[in-house]
Amino acid sequence: MMTKTTTTRRSVLRGAAALAGSAAFPAPFVHAQERVTLRYLSTAVNQSPAIAEKASEDLGIDIEYIAVNTDEVPRRVITQPNSFDLVDSEYFSLPNLVPSGNMKGMDASRIDRIDQLATVISEGTVNGEQVGWDGTAPHEVLYLEGQDSTSFASSPTEWITLIPTTYNADTLGIRPDLIDKEITSWASLLDPDFAGKASILNIPSIGIMDAAMALEARGDLTYGDKGNMTREEIDATIAALIEAKRAGQFRAFWSNFQESVNLMASGEVVIQSMWSPAVTAVRTQGIPCVYQPLQEGYRAWASGFGLPRTIEGRKEDAAYEFINWFLSGWAGAHLSKQGYYPAVLDTAKEYMEPYEWAYWYEGAEAEQDIMAPDGRLLEEAGATRDGGSYEERMGSVACWNAVMDENQYMVRKWNEFIAA
Repeated sequence: MMTKTTTTRRSVLRGAAALAGSAAFPAPFVHAQERVTLRYLSTAVNQSPAIAEKASEDLGIDIEYIAVNTDEVPRRVITQPNSFDLVDSEYFSLPNLVPSGNMKGMDASRIDRIDQLATVISEGTVNGEQVGWDGTAPHEVLYLEGQDSTSFASSPTEWITLIPTTYNADTLGIRPDLIDKEITSWASLLDPDFAGKASILNIPSIGIMDAAMALEARGDLTYGDKGNMTREEIDATIAALIEAKRAGQFRAFWSNFQESVNLMASGEVVIQSMWSPAVTAVRTQGIPCVYQPLQEGYRAWASGFGLPRTIEGRKEDAAYEFINWFLSGWAGAHLSKQGYYPAVLDTAKEYMEPYEWAYWYEGAEAEQDIMAPDGRLLEEAGATRDGGSYEERMGSVACWNAVMDENQYMVRKWNEFIAA
């Protein structure tokens, strides 16, 4: 894995972007000469029928979604690289995926906006300031030594592992109408006042990081790297979780989007690990739900498009066409209205109303009602986004989702916690 130092990619990729200019699509996009279907592998939460429909309309490319759970995405890449044409995978999976040899390095010269990627992804910075790099920060695993390389490059190259689709700064979701105290810290996840009303994510590699944020905030433990714990740190974390579980702290352990929505919407749970679109889904039911900013910062994640080593010919051309379309703005604006952030901010802004951009990105009060992508009311005029502006939220990242060196040991210990 790369050393945790910042290296600008602009000098390297500027040349690649210039080459790409000659192949860039004019606006509007033209339909592909030969209609093609791309099999798109990802979790269901990263699949949008509206994006597939719009891509088909603009490009003449049909998207066939293959929805699997978080753990199944990398498993498919490693064991069935012929079963998909495009994968939307999290960056934290790359230390497992790249050594398999089943990922094909993406040619930066074929990505029109390669030099416009958000710096939090390409450099680990926001407005020139470094964010937290615990875990697997995307810029550490963004480059390959060559197209067929099975190891990461230690400095920017023209071969890219994943082209970003979405990313976000995750925190705890709360029901403010059912909580009578101020929530300012991750430690609240383990607050006995919420015994039987708290929930944690049951995806081991992510759930244990939420637990680490809470335990470190409470003063129980200090980690060297929350995203790459030692066995001793794993043991201490799991022991503390088992103690909390036996004391009745947790109402449930959710493993998919809809479970988290149901727990919060029903009021069974008032504080829990949560994802941004799940908060959106609760709010559009008219139920108060806050994605609470916390003083210790956020646990961040990022997903991106990757290609299987088996793709070639018209399918490969279509994949690049779709990715370039995805970065051109419409998809980014659509995803922004779910609370996600896209790879290229400027193009997304072009497809959003000024009041929408001000609400989602600038931390401003909504001048008009804010609507969800499906047209339902999300926020009334006068509301502000939880956590504030893009700079405030992404600039406060403390750690990134990761797969630890001791992952197998960690999963075994996590399963002991769930079974305890």
